[in-house]
This record gives sequence, structure tokens and C-alpha cells, in this order.
Amino acid sequence: MRTILALVVAMSLAWAQNQTLQLYTWTDYIDPSIVRDFEQATGIKVRITYYESNEEMQAKLQAGGVSQFDLVVPSDFIVPVLINLKLLQPLDKSKIPNLKNLDPKFANPPYDPGNRYTVGYLWGTVGLMYRTDIFKTPPASWSVLFDPKEQKGPFTLMDSPREMLGIGQRYLGLSVNNTDPAQVRRVINTLLAAKQSRNFKGFQGGVSATKLLLANQIVAAVVYNQDALRTAEGNPRYGFTIPREGSTLFIDSMAIPAKAPNPEAAHKFINFILDAKIGARLAEYQQSATPNAAAKKLLKPEMLKNPAIWPTEAQMRVLEFILDQGSNNRVLDEAWTRVKSR
Repeated sequence: MRTILALVVAMSLAWAQNQTLQLYTWTDYIDPSIVRDFEQATGIKVRITYYESNEEMQAKLQAGGVSQFDLVVPSDFIVPVLINLKLLQPLDKSKIPNLKNLDPKFANPPYDPGNRYTVGYLWGTVGLMYRTDIFKTPPASWSVLFDPKEQKGPFTLMDSPREMLGIGQRYLGLSVNNTDPAQVRRVINTLLAAKQSRNFKGFQGGVSATKLLLANQIVAAVVYNQDALRTAEGNPRYGFTIPREGSTLFIDSMAIPAKAPNPEAAHKFINFILDAKIGARLAEYQQSATPNAAAKKLLKPEMLKNPAIWPTEAQMRVLEFILDQGSNNRVLDEAWTRVKSR
């Protein structure tokens, strides 16, 4: 009798686990109504845990999260690292029929050829969010952060190594993927000089930086375009721009950890997000560009014409994707350590 009872309990626990999706994603990165609709459509409960940087997410997976979470949303440049560390499992594309909705431009990304491990979620840019009562016209250069004579008040830098180092590179006329030690030292010195300014108010994640702007504690911040647009919600007091030197592009993708407890639910969630209507709702909620071609056709014209969401051709010429640098990642890792520790 006890054996039968134990078996029933074990089966009940397994069933309960199979009805739960453990999602590990960026703060405020999905419309709650989409989560509710997925739960209603599938009977699978979604539990969400948040992070504010790729590095935080990677560290969590390495510390045991690889067997705790069913789905993560890494940015492009960190994907090869996660694959090499064996933290992701290949996707079963037979369970993702909505893959057909993915724009061909995102169907064979350099960081994951053939989309073996990942599927595009949203894409966007990193730029400068600012107060329009302080900056009467959009700041034309990153010098408003890096040149003390151009600073107009308190500001924050982004607490994300590759993005922030990349912006420093662009300001100096370098590629965001440059790893030449001598040139990287110039970037380190540029960021350290900004840190020494009395206007510097710390390194912040995108969401926390926008909250400081709304609280009038800073006048400018390096943030993701999505965070800027969603936080401002059309408020003319705040603007977002990509300075003339350029910045970084990113694609965030959905991926399944190597030891995910419920990969079946993860595949169902990926397929749900790739639905055209769901993808359009996600993009509109996040005020973000989508790699879902079927969803893009459903977006409002004013959204497609907004350069803060869909960069212009001129902006695209000075925007770069962050690429994994293999063994040369060490140069950038050490640079960030120096920037943060001094």
C-alpha cells in the first residue's frame, strides 16, 4: 500500500512539474497578458525569474540554474559562450512549426548557425535616454557623457560589459568588436574619466536607469531602446537617440538550458511566441523591433516609422552587432574588471 501511495505521489509531482514552465528572462521583458494567454491555452503555469545582464544570467546557469530553468533569453554575443560551456540544448524544430514566421535575415545568425540552439525573440539598440528640458535638441555625440565640458548634469552608464565598452569604442572611432590591447586601454581610460566626473551616478541596468531619470535624479543614461520607450510611454519630457558615433545592436533569443526540467513546455512557449499575432503583441508591448516577419506585417505604421524602434539606414551604418571574440574575450573581460574596480 505504501509503495502504491509513494508511486502516486511521485506521479503527481511529475505531473505538476510538467505543468510548469520556469522562465528566466530580462526584467519587464514580456507582456503579462501573453503569459496568461499561454497558460490558458496550454494549462502550463509560467513562473518567471528576472535578471538585468547576460553575465548575471550566465553565472546563474553555471551555479545550478541550468537544471532549474526551462527557458532563457540570452543576447546574441553570449550565445556562443553558453553553447561552448554546454549550458544549452539543441532545439527540436519539429515542435516549433511557427519557425516559418522567422524573418530569413534572422534564420541563420552568425552566433548560432542554422538556429540550432536559439530562436529570435526581439531586437533593438543601445542608446542615450535624456531629459528634453535639459537637452533642447537630441544629444549629437556621446561626448555628453565622456567630455566634462559637454556634460549637463548627473548621468549613469550601462552596467553591461560589452555594450558599455562597445559605446566607448564607437566614441573613439573604433569597432565595438575591437580587441587590440593598446586601443582597449584608450577605452578603459575614457570610461574611467567618466567615472571620475562628479556627475557620474553609477553603473545601472536599463530598467533601474530609466527609473532614476523619471525620478529626476539624473539627466541622461545609457539604456536599451525598449526600456527608454516603455518607461517614457510617449512623455515628451524624455527622449531617446543614437549619437552620431554609433552604438550596438542586439538580438535577444529564446533558448533551452541543457538540463531544463521541462523542455516540452519550453518548446511550446517558443512556438507560442512565434505566432504572428502573439509576436506583434510582444513587439508593441515592448516597443521593440521583431525578428518575426509575420508579426511585423501586423504592426502599426507609426511604430515601423519610429527610428527609436526601427533604426534608419543612416543609423544602421554606425550600429554594430556585438560578436563573440573567442579567446580574445579575455581582453575585454579584463578591461571591464579594471573599469569597475577603480
